[in-house]
Amino acid sequence: MDVLQLLFFYLVALVAIVSGLFVVFCKNPVNNAIALVNTFFCLAVFYVMLYAPFMAAIQVLVYAGAIMVLIVFVIMLLNLGTELRQRYRHALAGAGVGAALLFFELVWLVQTPGVRQQAGEVTPEVVNQVGHTELIAKTLFAHNLLPFEIASVLLLVAMVGAVIIAKREV
Repeated sequence: MDVLQLLFFYLVALVAIVSGLFVVFCKNPVNNAIALVNTFFCLAVFYVMLYAPFMAAIQVLVYAGAIMVLIVFVIMLLNLGTELRQRYRHALAGAGVGAALLFFELVWLVQTPGVRQQAGEVTPEVVNQVGHTELIAKTLFAHNLLPFEIASVLLLVAMVGAVIIAKREV
């Protein structure tokens, strides 16, 4: 790896970490959403560095574009007040502890020798031979179609629920 590539990786990683911290610690939900968009763009840069341009394009189009528009729409629709944030402060502390435990479990799992040495059926040679897009399409629409559709229905239900909750207060 070239020194400039390594320097660029560390720079993008630093921006992604700082943006992620802004997502967690900013008080204004709109600023949180903007920081989340910045984090999504950093993830797209990581995909480009991993020679996965299709995933980078999907990251920008789907997450930084469509999903963030939905999140900002819901934030503005719900108009969360400070009394609601004060009421659920203990839940945020519990979620933080749970996230920290999950992070340490993930680090332990990655450090376990048996997990790192397992190889999947998709090798770099297969990717170069078949292509990124075709492999993703086969995996998504042949093997994982039901979970994909369930996720889309859950997103739709969440949006409808946010609209119903906001209509009650107006």
